[in-house]
Amino acid sequence: MKTTKSNNNKPVIYLRLGLIYANIWERRIQDNIFYAVTFERRYRDKAGNWQSTESYNSEDLLILAKLADQAHTKIMELNAG
Repeated sequence: MKTTKSNNNKPVIYLRLGLIYANIWERRIQDNIFYAVTFERRYRDKAGNWQSTESYNSEDLLILAKLADQAHTKIMELNAG
């Protein structure tokens, strides 16, 4: 798990379980801060190059749910801090 708060072009928090990632993005609207989450799954293509997808297999769903839970917890911590 990696936390970064330096650049608005990068997620403020990266979460990872295996090859599935959750990225938490900070959004500022006037004086309010909101957080959004994106998910991606990494895989190697036939040529051996790393690729990303937002499509998940049935065996990915539990990991995706766990990452969503972790992302929710992190956002609650950010909002409380």
